[in-house]
Amino acid sequence: MTQLHAQPYDISAGGFYFDTPEEYEQKAARNRNDFGGIVEEYEIQFIDGEDIDCKLFEALGVNQCTFGKYLEACDEWSEDQKRKVIIAVGECGYSFDFKSNDPDDFEVDIYEVDSLKELAEQFVDDGLYGEIPKTIANYLDYDAIARDLGFDYSEITIAGTSLVYRCS
Repeated sequence: MTQLHAQPYDISAGGFYFDTPEEYEQKAARNRNDFGGIVEEYEIQFIDGEDIDCKLFEALGVNQCTFGKYLEACDEWSEDQKRKVIIAVGECGYSFDFKSNDPDDFEVDIYEVDSLKELAEQFVDDGLYGEIPKTIANYLDYDAIARDLGFDYSEITIAGTSLVYRCS
């Protein structure tokens, strides 16, 4: 379960922790500053949850208007969808709007490998460079192929998983 904190911009008021939009609404309705006024504006902070959900929170720039949809995404999206949005928004510069975007809208190629060299080896094994006889395959310079792949692909670690990606 993901736990968030609503930190008031009003320095004379205290914040509160919450797990659901309903809990937020209840606590926000009761929250008053030192002068008895209703607190209206909050900074939403990630407190506890899965590492990938923390990265998603950062990438999406979750705020008071979007935290409800973010909490839904944490529960409903697959790990692959979360990774795709984290990379597309956080690394490739795409923007994301919960109303008009779907996590599958982004054209991002993601490979679960430890390095560009491992991706180069995978591409050769998959025949991406054509049929290479076994007698020649031993002499391929995978480091050079990896350097070439580095022009289009980048490496990232999300929640302890090494990935190589390319934004289309």
